[in-house]
Amino acid sequence: MFEQYYGLTEKPFNLTPDTEFFYNSFSHQEALNVLLVALNSGEGFIKVTGEVGTGKTLLCRKVLEQLNDSFETVYIPNPFLDTNALFLAIVDELGIPHPETGNYLKIINQHLLDTAAKGKQTVLLLDEAQSIPEGSLEAIRLLSNLETEKQKLIQIILFGQPELNTKLEKSSIRQLQQRIMHTYELVPLSESSLALYIHSRLNKAGYSGAQLFSQDALHLLFTKTKGVPRLINILASKSLLSAFSQGDFYIQQTHVKAAIEDSDFVKDKTIAESNIGVLVAVFLSLLIIALWMRIPL
Repeated sequence: MFEQYYGLTEKPFNLTPDTEFFYNSFSHQEALNVLLVALNSGEGFIKVTGEVGTGKTLLCRKVLEQLNDSFETVYIPNPFLDTNALFLAIVDELGIPHPETGNYLKIINQHLLDTAAKGKQTVLLLDEAQSIPEGSLEAIRLLSNLETEKQKLIQIILFGQPELNTKLEKSSIRQLQQRIMHTYELVPLSESSLALYIHSRLNKAGYSGAQLFSQDALHLLFTKTKGVPRLINILASKSLLSAFSQGDFYIQQTHVKAAIEDSDFVKDKTIAESNIGVLVAVFLSLLIIALWMRIPL
């Protein structure tokens, strides 16, 4: 809608995890470096955590893009699967012919041995790992046991929300926790990084003019999103639409405010804070009345 108005070739703030729009903030670039170095070193049992919207899925896709032909990859985007279903999903992703029922772990092990004999490494990437049932986490531990005398047959990366940490601390699966070689936590963008992030996405979408967002607009974006990329994308896109609909070109604080008014995830917090203020005011009023009438509280 506003793409032609701003000279864009595509939407700059889509929520889909497009690796072309990967922004190498310090946290995200460092995480990518850690993952690639660990995988190339054969040390791959890695856990990456981050709050909702911090870019875990995009990072996962970026890792897949960066791995060369010496890696065979298995990507499970939704691992809320029981043990048998998880093994079957891995078998299907590997393209292994298989019976409807059988010892899938044995089938996977043989395939991994054949792959290793060809000089290739296999990497399993599990997104939304906080949703993995406890029994399936034990299945992942069994997978991590598959090895030859010289190397692990499969490397594993878990991408999940902070709840994954709590789940892995359970005594029943502590053996899996002990196998994790590297951990990394993705953090939201700083205020200075937010400005660069927005500029980067606009440029990649074809914009070549002067800075679109005023400093006040950027500051308000940071205040309301706390630097979470997904929330930044939502408000930035709505801010562009607000400016376009009003016949303005540059994004001012008023356009961001309009975007906030149209976004429940921000308004809910504001409403909650307002409700607290109302409750405090009511309590103080009752307290004053009680003191005036000498009614014990």
